[in-house]
Amino acid sequence: MSTTPPAADTRPAGHGGSQPWAPAFAPGGSAHGTAAHGAATTGSGGAFVPGSARAAALPPPLAPAERQRLDEAFRATLARGIHGLCFSPYLEGQEPGSQIGEAQIRERLAIVQPHTRWVRTFSCTDGHEQTPRVAKQMGLKTLVGAWLGIDREINAREMAGAIAVARAGDADIVAVGNEVLLRGDLTEDELIAHIEQIKEALPGVPVGYVDAYFLFEKHPRVTAACDVVMTNCYPFWEGCPREQALPYMQSMLAKTRAAAPGKRILISETGWPDQGSAFHGAVPGTEAAMQYFVDTAAWAESEGIEWFHFAAFDEAWKVGAEGDVGAFWGLWDKDAKLKFG
Repeated sequence: MSTTPPAADTRPAGHGGSQPWAPAFAPGGSAHGTAAHGAATTGSGGAFVPGSARAAALPPPLAPAERQRLDEAFRATLARGIHGLCFSPYLEGQEPGSQIGEAQIRERLAIVQPHTRWVRTFSCTDGHEQTPRVAKQMGLKTLVGAWLGIDREINAREMAGAIAVARAGDADIVAVGNEVLLRGDLTEDELIAHIEQIKEALPGVPVGYVDAYFLFEKHPRVTAACDVVMTNCYPFWEGCPREQALPYMQSMLAKTRAAAPGKRILISETGWPDQGSAFHGAVPGTEAAMQYFVDTAAWAESEGIEWFHFAAFDEAWKVGAEGDVGAFWGLWDKDAKLKFG
């Protein structure tokens, strides 16, 4: 994994999801190796420290009785419903830049609607601007994203689309950009200008920005500009073994809270892939994905945490962007079949 920031993202608007985070193993990174993370160990009795986990093999499957309990816990969690799901309606053969119709949005939203109270969208162009309206009609709350990248024309259309969606009453929160600073697509000043433009256009609508948790500490001016701080927390992409993933993700949230005192903070993305290659000590797997979902949902519910699971559906197009794990973060597969439980 590179220890330098990723190259500027040239993908079309509408991309959502995880990617390896370069700072995870950066030498001397201020976000790592502190007392907050405990001793440098990956044993079950100690806290995880990035860079301390060796490449791991696929763990043995659970015993039948344990697997049955996990299946039951997953089904019960999904039946109760969670706070939020990250939602993209892409079908097989579609990708960012494809034109998305209302019918497929409505069909896919109908699948997730019984299981979530919020949906998070990533784009307000190419038909995605219809998703918040349809979601509202189904009784869901909406975290509406404007996708920002290096193309200023696309950025302007995304901004206009987000403003139109919110003025129609279909946005409960607006997210201005997703991991823009992580990719290096915009400068801090450019990003703040976009946030302020949306805030000025939408008085009374909470507005914020989404990025990896450690960047809110590194960019206090961006943090200050947000009504809502939205933090992406992926233990997987820092090589954390699944068994230690929940406490490590909790430490990510704690760092965001320390960087944004008094701010409303929500976890805008977290999840675990069920297929693909291991990333250092983090191993994809069906049981790992199920357990991470169950554990996160139980903790978030007990603590009143606003969180969005990534993702609702598998997205086949993401293999090229994120390696073989990219297509396998969904609770439902690319054909909308529930994968677990």
